[in-house]
Amino acid sequence: MTASSSGLRDHLGYWLRRLSDDVHGRFERQLAEHGVTVSQWAVLITVHRGDASTTREVARYVGIDAGAVSRLVDRLIAKGLMSRESDPGSRRIMRLALTEAGRDLTPRLAEIADLNDAHFFAHLDPARRLLLEDWIRGLVGEVPPDPSAPGKAQP
Repeated sequence: MTASSSGLRDHLGYWLRRLSDDVHGRFERQLAEHGVTVSQWAVLITVHRGDASTTREVARYVGIDAGAVSRLVDRLIAKGLMSRESDPGSRRIMRLALTEAGRDLTPRLAEIADLNDAHFFAHLDPARRLLLEDWIRGLVGEVPPDPSAPGKAQP
């Protein structure tokens, strides 16, 4: 070992992982009180907001494998929070929809998500928070969504 070797805490990736673990862990514990995981919440909120309506679209939007989304949807269906419905325009396409219970629960889960974000990031000046978000989006190759894009639900 040499004195010039960088240590664990010298790496930004270490700090990003620590922050992510803290934010995710706290949110996971809060969602568990409602019988939902963070991954299941991601599917619920994506469909609720109209950002995607098929398994493939959700997978692309959330950034996970379509097979994983399908398994998440199966669990959400078993919990009575989601359904698959035939698309009237194509028998091969199954649309995802929230059940009444899913429509009731999802906004409450979104509020928990907002409070979790506030717990970790409310101390940041709003301009700095937006700058941090822009930097992180850029690092992961994400372009900020266009809020005026047709077909997208507004918050």
